[in-house]
Amino acid sequence: MPLPYYVSPEQMMQDKAEYAKKGIAKGRSIIAMEYEQGVLLVADNPSASLFKISEIYDSIALSGAGKYSEFENLRKAGIRHADLKGFMYSREDVTARSLANGYSQTLGTIFSQEIKPLEVEILVAQVGELGRQNEIYRISFDGSIFDERGYAAIGGKSEALQAFLKERYKGEPPALQAALVLCTSALESMTNQKLPLEGIEVAVLDRTRPGRKFRRIPAGESRLLLS
Repeated sequence: MPLPYYVSPEQMMQDKAEYAKKGIAKGRSIIAMEYEQGVLLVADNPSASLFKISEIYDSIALSGAGKYSEFENLRKAGIRHADLKGFMYSREDVTARSLANGYSQTLGTIFSQEIKPLEVEILVAQVGELGRQNEIYRISFDGSIFDERGYAAIGGKSEALQAFLKERYKGEPPALQAALVLCTSALESMTNQKLPLEGIEVAVLDRTRPGRKFRRIPAGESRLLLS
């Protein structure tokens, strides 16, 4: 006789997936897009102190949508992993691919073994140097990893954002100003209202910068680019 509280593995996984999707759907959206000099990251984020976009290593950035506390733990773990690997081996050994694989294993293990999955979806981006291609990886709550080209979106309305960008992002990567205008228009199309510049978090991975490639773009500079 089956126990009264028995749940089939298929139903359990389905319930976990629905739970995680509901949590992520509450989060605001984030877009990563290739532009001429690197990778642009734009987030709908009204908070001035809780960042959704963060530097992980010299040329690698991380962004996350969903439950902020869980994303923050993943961010700190990624920084420790990158610093330790760069110190023990070589800085060139720290790549977005290895970080994305690590995040994929962590999220997949938690999703399959723990009762509660993480309510978070993340993007790992790396700007290509010396003629190399940019890398953008999207990792979902169940550990699934996707290698994106050109652009990627996560958050509450990621599918609608992907459809919006697919119609408008064509050809070679645009200039920074055009890329920022496109990302902002995509986010505003999902909310049907004009987003204040103070509520948009913007950062770039710029391959022309010496040393560390990550740079946050303040609201004043964003205003000039969007004017």
